[in-house]
Amino acid sequence: MGPKEKIIMTERSAAVFIQAWWRGTLVRRTLLHAALGAWIIQCWWRQVLTKLLAKRRRMVLEFYVQQEWAAVRLQSWVRMWHVRRRYCRLLNAVRIIQVYWRWHSCHSRGFIEGHYELKENQLNVQLEISLGSQACKVQQCIPLPLKE
Repeated sequence: MGPKEKIIMTERSAAVFIQAWWRGTLVRRTLLHAALGAWIIQCWWRQVLTKLLAKRRRMVLEFYVQQEWAAVRLQSWVRMWHVRRRYCRLLNAVRIIQVYWRWHSCHSRGFIEGHYELKENQLNVQLEISLGSQACKVQQCIPLPLKE
């Protein structure tokens, strides 16, 4: 066929041509709908995966934070235990030093120790006076004058 030759169509060939065109249009429309449906499903699935990934990340982060807080709490308890042990040792040392100091102070200078009790009409006094190796205990009951 040459470039200028006209194609003459018969009615039957025209009908076949139109039917082929229509079938092609229907096929292309069906494929377009299928492609759009697949695209919508893919978008939805990507959103689901994104939400799942975000949820998984949040769970991992919460677990990490929980572990970190547990470690911090444990470290805090250990530090507290060490400080308390040191405090108890120092307190014990202070008590020992105080006992020796009081003993030394009592034996070198002396001291006065006592207590009193006030009853209805009398005063009970107990005193202990210590000077070095000498000690003196005084206990006295003093009657109080009653005003009537």
